[in-house]
Amino acid sequence: MKAIMVMYDSLNREMLNPYGCTWTKTPNFSRLAQRSVCFDQSYAGSLPCMPARRELHTGRFNFLHRSWGPMEPFDDSMPEILKNNGAYTHLVSDHQHYWEDGGCTYHTRYSSWEISRGQEGDPWQADLNIHFDRGTVFEAQKRELKDDPALKEWYSKDERNRAYMNCEDRTSQAVTFESGLRFIEQNHSGDNWFLQIETFDPHEPFYSLEEDEKLYPEYVKGDNRDDWPPYARVEEDEEIVRRVRYKYAALLSKCDRYLGRVLDLMDRYDLWKDTMLIVNTDHGFLLGEHGWWGKTVMPVYREIAHTPLFIYDPRLSKTAGVHRDAIVQTIDLAPTLLEFFGVPIPEDMQGKPLKQVIRDDTPIRKYAVYGYHGSQIYLTDGRYVYMRSAQNPDAPVYEYTLMPTHMRRMFSVDELKEIELAGPFSFTKGCRVMKIPAVDRSGDTTSFGTALYDLEEDPKQDKPVENSEVQKQMEKVLKTFFDENEAPKELYHRFWRTEK
Repeated sequence: MKAIMVMYDSLNREMLNPYGCTWTKTPNFSRLAQRSVCFDQSYAGSLPCMPARRELHTGRFNFLHRSWGPMEPFDDSMPEILKNNGAYTHLVSDHQHYWEDGGCTYHTRYSSWEISRGQEGDPWQADLNIHFDRGTVFEAQKRELKDDPALKEWYSKDERNRAYMNCEDRTSQAVTFESGLRFIEQNHSGDNWFLQIETFDPHEPFYSLEEDEKLYPEYVKGDNRDDWPPYARVEEDEEIVRRVRYKYAALLSKCDRYLGRVLDLMDRYDLWKDTMLIVNTDHGFLLGEHGWWGKTVMPVYREIAHTPLFIYDPRLSKTAGVHRDAIVQTIDLAPTLLEFFGVPIPEDMQGKPLKQVIRDDTPIRKYAVYGYHGSQIYLTDGRYVYMRSAQNPDAPVYEYTLMPTHMRRMFSVDELKEIELAGPFSFTKGCRVMKIPAVDRSGDTTSFGTALYDLEEDPKQDKPVENSEVQKQMEKVLKTFFDENEAPKELYHRFWRTEK
């Protein structure tokens, strides 16, 4: 058996043709949907980027105990388990967070790995003659840049990278996919391997070249920074919002084009007979919907949490072209791959193999739960979405870890002075862990309050509803989720004002 995963960052399902979008150019996603199962109720879990990838490896939720951070010594890692059971695992990626302090233990779980540089503010190119010294079209960024030299340097790094990536074959996504395609060419006749092709695109900045921009004649070139929206409220006019959406669409079409090259090799070598194909993302992105740009600082609306997912299982090839409505989550991908390779699934994995969902839409859960560490917690049954805010927002939040790093730096000495020991939890395999006050979170959205939405009547989540019976049931399910996941006691105080 063989398996290929093509993973994107910030892939908005609302912008894909198989999920009903009619104006973007994504023919290869449509081609993929005709050969695979398209999941209509797929949801993120732990957010954002690296917490989602920890779920991808471990098959379990982590946002109750940890924010952004590396794999922990006690974590089960799906690619490492495959590697230890005789399958060759290979990662090719331009997702720069893997090479930073907060992601440094993920790529080394694979048998081998390749890096492509240059995404976002990756500290890569070193032409010090290139600086970012202009304002932006985004009001929030103008304010930030005024007094933040570090942010200006971040944008300068991106300018240096773009100056180098001024032709197609130098762009990060192109280099990443070329590496992945080369692996397939070299190993298509072999057996027992897993390849993960992972690109940062279409994550912001939405940098693309003329070949993809010309697909959208409505596209209007503007300030070259209107491809990098901030995580903030939309304060810009409709013309800028429109341009940003077209820039995202242009980059999305590039993603589609390289996906097509993977599908071409699947066809050429008839890999459909023995190769699982998974196409997925970590989360979506707000492109002006609900009056917001980005993620992390606003409620996790459906455009962020409700994710696209496609899976082809060669054992169930007759399911090609069908849609499934059962609720699935990121935690299900690790056990799905382990089951496919015939490898035992660790007891600590909470996800379920998706074989039965692919086969006949047999449900594996009634609810999806998702959220950011220390922020609102979200629950959905596919119709209702319940957003639960802290009832005691002054209650503390802690990091439970043996790997004290943030995204791009280690925990500070001052943070580490507050260490206590906690646990062990059942999933830490007998290890006690550090308990450290959380001070570097993505953003606590507790201020937005608790709300219930009926997606059947209000699919855009424009207006909360009052339904005490549904809300009580949702609260009951969340409390059970806390219990089953050994939520730290301070979270019970924070969200329920009660003891466990």
